[in-house]
Amino acid sequence: MYHGGPGMSPAAAGGRGGTARKVAPWILACGFLLCSSVLFLVIRKYVRSSPRSHPGESSQRAEGAIGVNYGMIANNLPTPDKVIAMYKANKISYVRLFHPDTTVLTALRGTGIGVVLGTLNEDLAHLASDESFAASWVASYVKPFAGAVTFRYITAGNEVIPGDLGTHVLPAIRNIETALKAAGVTGVPVTTAVATSVLGVSYPPSQAAFSEASAPVMAPLVAYLSAKKAPLLVNVYPYFAYAAEPETVQLGYALLAGSSATSKIKVAAVADGGLVYTNMFDAILDAAHAAVEKAGAQGLELVVSETGWPSGGGGTGATVENAAAYNNNVIRHAASGAGTPRRPGKAVETYLFAMFNENQKPEGTEQHFGLFQPDMSAVYPVDFAAGAY
Repeated sequence: MYHGGPGMSPAAAGGRGGTARKVAPWILACGFLLCSSVLFLVIRKYVRSSPRSHPGESSQRAEGAIGVNYGMIANNLPTPDKVIAMYKANKISYVRLFHPDTTVLTALRGTGIGVVLGTLNEDLAHLASDESFAASWVASYVKPFAGAVTFRYITAGNEVIPGDLGTHVLPAIRNIETALKAAGVTGVPVTTAVATSVLGVSYPPSQAAFSEASAPVMAPLVAYLSAKKAPLLVNVYPYFAYAAEPETVQLGYALLAGSSATSKIKVAAVADGGLVYTNMFDAILDAAHAAVEKAGAQGLELVVSETGWPSGGGGTGATVENAAAYNNNVIRHAASGAGTPRRPGKAVETYLFAMFNENQKPEGTEQHFGLFQPDMSAVYPVDFAAGAY
């Protein structure tokens, strides 16, 4: 999704978020049972821009806990202190910021809320080539808050792979790590966030692999992250797969209805060898797992850094009912500890997109991914307690 800034974002069912909230197509084979056949879908990618980010001090990982992306592309949002109070009141464990906003970081002091901070994409080249710039960035945005703010990860760029900026990601990660060490800040993994457009082959999930364009960057990156025991962040958006081919993709499969005990929607499961998929969220995530493993990074943890469903804006399936169903199902599924068919019993740390409807994003569904209105009223009920640890 688009988040004012040069970061990027979501994707769709095996796609990703988008710059200016949209769009770069790619092929995701989405399993859908229709007369026992599997159909391949063209998925849209949704990119969002990320503002600058701040790193700080990291905390232990709490697998399966739920976070929410805090986008700020609007002129009518509550002040940061009120927003962070909303996170606390709703028992939201983590927040992802798209740029280093010191007012927000100040509001986060002492809250215990885990913070994911991302650099601006436009800063990647400088961070990669200039150690002093990385040191200054850490001195400005991390060091002053370390100890008082619980930093989970720093993300060097958002959805820049594949692309011209992709080659800067790993050098930027190294320079930020060096700067953190010099500043005495420890325990904060440095990583990046990618869209599922990094995949070439994506269906069935077990056959997924990085594309020719992304592999030269992704292979050394995942090897490095694995060695550092840092996770890779992935933006996962089933909505875009459904919106692109609503006649082909089961709505219940995209909404995780098969994972909900209360859903009245029947979902035909999709088989991949000995594994069975009842929802697209798992299928997308396992495709990323398979690609990472094929690149030689066995056991690398994946964190879902963005996922969501629009409640309006005129898009196919963009309704309050569907958005409520999707996000509540994701929370229950992620917090259940069930994991995915490929990684059973491994709870998935997941960040919903996004906290608010943002009125300065591109018109259409981009403005309607929020869980709350700018006046702090809920767009629909969300049971965050189901994901609280």
